[in-house]
Amino acid sequence: MKPLILKAVIVSFILLFGAALGTYYWLDRQVQQPINLPTSTLFEVREGQYAHSVLNRLKEAGIIEQSLPLKILIKFKPALAAVKTGIYEISPGLTGVDVLSLLSSGKEKQFTISLVEGLQWKEWQAQLKSHPRLSLSPLFDERVQEMQSSTQGQSLEGWLLPETYHFTHGTQASEIVKRANTAMQAYLAQAWENRAVDLPYDNAYEALIMASIIEKETGAADERPRISGVFVNRLRLNMRLQTDPTVIYGMGGNFDGNIRRKDLRTPTAYNTYVIKGLPPTPIAMPSKLAIDAAMHPLETDELYFVSMGNGRHQFSHTLAEHNLAVREYQLKK
Repeated sequence: MKPLILKAVIVSFILLFGAALGTYYWLDRQVQQPINLPTSTLFEVREGQYAHSVLNRLKEAGIIEQSLPLKILIKFKPALAAVKTGIYEISPGLTGVDVLSLLSSGKEKQFTISLVEGLQWKEWQAQLKSHPRLSLSPLFDERVQEMQSSTQGQSLEGWLLPETYHFTHGTQASEIVKRANTAMQAYLAQAWENRAVDLPYDNAYEALIMASIIEKETGAADERPRISGVFVNRLRLNMRLQTDPTVIYGMGGNFDGNIRRKDLRTPTAYNTYVIKGLPPTPIAMPSKLAIDAAMHPLETDELYFVSMGNGRHQFSHTLAEHNLAVREYQLKK
C-alpha cells in the first residue's frame, strides 16, 4: 500500500475511533444522568407496550429529559428493552438506565392492606372489596364460598390472620383472603402443638373461638393471658362464660350500641349468658397474641372481671368481689 493511502486509512481510523469514543462517552453521560424528579412517582407499563413507546411516555411525563440516548442504549443492551407490564415506583436520584433496569426487572410497586385484629369477616370483606389496588373478580364470592366450605365451622370468621399483606397492583382480592387463611391455619396448628397441658378445648378450633373472645374483651396485650385464665376456669367449673362480645355478635344488626337486660336473656347460639361452653364459631379475627393467650392461660383462681372504663379490667375471685367492682366501675356511670 502506498504511504499516502496508508496514512489516509490510519487518519480515517483514528477519526472514526475518536468519533465512536466520543459518542460512547456522550451516550454514557446521558443515560447516567439523574432524572429530574422531586418526589417518587408511580408509572404504569401497560399491556402490550414496547420499550420505545414506554420511553416516549416517560419523556412526556417529564421523568426523563431525552428518550433518544436510551433508545440507542437498548440497541446495545436488548435485555433493557424487555419492559414488563405493571406499576413501578420511580424514585428521585435514579438515572435513565436505572429506570429502564427497573421497568425490565418486573419488580413492581408493592401495595399493602392491613387487616386489623378484632374485626369481623364482613368488615374485612368490605375493606378488601373497596381497596383501589385490588381486583375484584366476579368469582370472588364463589372462591370465598369454596374456602368457607373447607374450613371448620363453615365460615371464614376467625380463620384469617390479622397482618399487613403486601401485593402488586391488580392482585385478586380473593388471593389476599387465601393468603390470610393459609397463614392462620399454619399459626393455629403451631400454637396448638405448643399449647399448655390440660386445656378445656377438644380441638384447635375451640381454642380459636376462645382466642376471638379474648380479642374482643381487651386490647391490652398483658391482660389477654389473664382473661384467658378466667374463661378457662369458668369452663372447667361448667360455668357460663357470660361475655358481652358474644351477645353482641349473636344480635347481629339488632345491636344499637347498648346491651339491655332483655338482650342477655334472649337465646341465641352466641349468647353465653344463656348457653354453656363456647359459641359455635369465632366472633372476630383473633391476633397471634390472643391465640397465644388462649393456648397459654395465666394460672389463676379468678372467675370474674369487669371493665374499668380505661381499657383495662378489674379481676375478682368471688361473686361478692365482682359485684362490688361492678358497682364501682359500671353502675356509678
